[in-house]
Amino acid sequence: MAPACGHGPLTAGPRTLLLDHPLVLCAGKGGVGKSTTAATLALRAADAGHRTLLVSTDPAHNLGDIFCHGARDGAGWMRGVAPGLDLLEIDPDVETERYLARVKDNVRRLVRSPMVAEAERQIDLAGRAPGAAESAMLERLVAVLLDERPDYDRVVIDTAPTGHTLRLLTLPELMSAWVDGLLRHRGERNRERAAWIGPADVPDDPVYDLLAERRNRLVRARALLLDPVETRIVFVLIAQRLAIEETRRAVDELAGFGLAVSALVINRVLPPDLPGEFMRARLEVQADGLGHIDTRFPGLPRFRLPLLPREPDATSALRALADRLGAQGA
Repeated sequence: MAPACGHGPLTAGPRTLLLDHPLVLCAGKGGVGKSTTAATLALRAADAGHRTLLVSTDPAHNLGDIFCHGARDGAGWMRGVAPGLDLLEIDPDVETERYLARVKDNVRRLVRSPMVAEAERQIDLAGRAPGAAESAMLERLVAVLLDERPDYDRVVIDTAPTGHTLRLLTLPELMSAWVDGLLRHRGERNRERAAWIGPADVPDDPVYDLLAERRNRLVRARALLLDPVETRIVFVLIAQRLAIEETRRAVDELAGFGLAVSALVINRVLPPDLPGEFMRARLEVQADGLGHIDTRFPGLPRFRLPLLPREPDATSALRALADRLGAQGA
């Protein structure tokens, strides 16, 4: 097993990565083993006696396959994939349809009936626009954070590849600012109406109430993501230049939104004693990459997982990986 290295000032004992924090988000470049790492962390939490929820926001779901579980239900749930562990795989297409249905339901309650058909047509067109799926996924993620998380001791989220993750994690702040603008505009309109007809005669404004409720939920979700006591963001990477530089840019971008990455998991680390010229060359590349990781992220705890001879496809393999992390104080 490769030893842990580069533990900076954030390391605070044997439970730094997961067990002392109710929410862990695993992020990283596609193909670096992010889902396997998230599954390992979730299983470790469940084995420690914590009621745990593992969530996937990655459209290319494979967590059910890792746990050798059958098909998810219509809402994306797989209950009891391991003792104390539930799995939720969020489907962007399903969530977009549900999101549009909720919008249409609100429109039917707020818009005069002759205008409903045209409003619904415009909603359907907007559903095909860029960003619609991300808005729907944000709504579902907010529901996980605010509505479902209280039912669990620990929640581990396997996010989509880095670019999607950055947008998903920064959307609460961006959407809150957008909704704030709508609320100000609506509030000014209501004040103008009150000045004309008198405050007592101004009817209730359900649009304002809906916007205020959405803003409240976005603010609460963002506060949770920013809370270092509640949340840990863990980046998974491999010791190769492209993955290292993508991770560095992502860490910097999240920091600009006040979101601090708490630790790195360096995956697929080769053992040092592999024979042959080819493997010696690969070990040199790896050593160079590990050195760059030390240079790029000097203040972050860094943990290593070995390259396995085959893909983990059972809880026993995940538990072996969990033991590796546990031995490093993860």
